[in-house]
Amino acid sequence: MGAGKSTVARIFIERGAVLVDSDAIAREVVAPGTEGLAALAAAFGEEILAPDGSLDRPALAAKAFASDEARATLNGITHPLVGKRSAELIAGAPADGIVVQDIPLLVENGLAPFMNLVVIVDAAQETRVRRLVEFRGIDEADARSRIAAQATDAQRRAVADVLLDNNGPSGAIDAEVYRLWDERVIPFEHNLRTRTPAGRPKPTVVEANPDWPVQAQRIIARLAVACAADARRIEHVGPTSVPGKPAADVLDIRITVADTRVADALRDRLADIGFPAAGADAAVGVDLVEGERLHANTDPGRPANVIVTPGQ
Repeated sequence: MGAGKSTVARIFIERGAVLVDSDAIAREVVAPGTEGLAALAAAFGEEILAPDGSLDRPALAAKAFASDEARATLNGITHPLVGKRSAELIAGAPADGIVVQDIPLLVENGLAPFMNLVVIVDAAQETRVRRLVEFRGIDEADARSRIAAQATDAQRRAVADVLLDNNGPSGAIDAEVYRLWDERVIPFEHNLRTRTPAGRPKPTVVEANPDWPVQAQRIIARLAVACAADARRIEHVGPTSVPGKPAADVLDIRITVADTRVADALRDRLADIGFPAAGADAAVGVDLVEGERLHANTDPGRPANVIVTPGQ
């Protein structure tokens, strides 16, 4: 909150993205006459309504952010409605469109594994508080209370495929967002749609990156969404899984399944989430054995292989 998500989303829109703005949808689903507003009034009392029948947001915030139980009640009413409307907008996007979802509570609601790419816009807490007070007219105590109720910086960074630093002055982040769009998002969309593994230069051995295990866990979480029911294990393997060991900057993830029938059944599901079947030359850190299936990432910014191993 106050970090600059909307600023980054605006740049994506200028580049042609289809925006699904959770804040805007959240306002839409509690507009006068909606089932959402009626449910809020029933849960928190008629005093959260303005004289004209619309939602008095400060009055609601005073009640909804007063306790974890109250916040859970609020989320239980609004989140399903926001999710339903978001799904409708996504379904209406063009086949080759890039959908950008602006989600304030992505981390809190465990939504990161359902996204192809997670971009976290980062700013120091004091910077966020100042922006909320100066530009949105929110009381400082209220701003701090809302920020405290959200995920921590560490929790957000753990799910970030891309971390954008927005501590600078207005406009300072723009060039970085343009590069992200042109060099990663555009080719990623093309690769994902055409089921084409991302091209990658010949890998070279680099110093160990302490963030490799965290990056691998993000991929594992996405894989689990698609195939957890059929996977016996999903694990980070290969050189990048060994702490402190220099290696090529390519993550290897192994999915162990019951047999070749299950391995073949996963082919389309893995391609749908960005890991189409690949040639054997895509593997870097492991030697394939007979019966294993190799899949490679479509994201040009994160080289990764998925090895599906039957019968172990």
